[in-house]
Amino acid sequence: MPFMKGPAPIRRTLKYLEAGKVILRDRVKILSVNYNTKGDHHHGARNFVFWHLPQLQYKNPDVQIITFKNMTPTPFIRCFFDSGDEMIIDIDSRTKDEIIDHLVKVVCKSEELLAAEALAKEKKDNPANFGFGCDKHCICDIPGQIPCPAVVPVPSHMRGKNIFAKD
Repeated sequence: MPFMKGPAPIRRTLKYLEAGKVILRDRVKILSVNYNTKGDHHHGARNFVFWHLPQLQYKNPDVQIITFKNMTPTPFIRCFFDSGDEMIIDIDSRTKDEIIDHLVKVVCKSEELLAAEALAKEKKDNPANFGFGCDKHCICDIPGQIPCPAVVPVPSHMRGKNIFAKD
């Protein structure tokens, strides 16, 4: 498989990308990561970019994510919001897990909000839905459908067993 080449090919699998827990708020429009490719205090930022940036991009398709290498003496993350405000997060000498935990606390959606969005996405209020848990319990309650077979028998030409019967 050609996608299983290179350093740590697990990063390109769908299971790994979906396992990311950083889902940014809707207000965040741009996220930039500034770090150097050399230096001990940039090690956590390099690991964050290597391991967690693909998950971050997959989970937040509407957010522009930029990395700047070798342009700063200290590593940091800058978030730009839709209101024009910006926030700088210092990630100097932090591990990749500490960076993720801090991002979850500061610029990510809460667990309650994520659960509410998942429930809203799952339940669709479509008037054509019927059955248990919906507004209509049977298709015969929807206007324009044939009456309920329990009340009015279905005409024989609409029944499957009478299709091949000759009149």
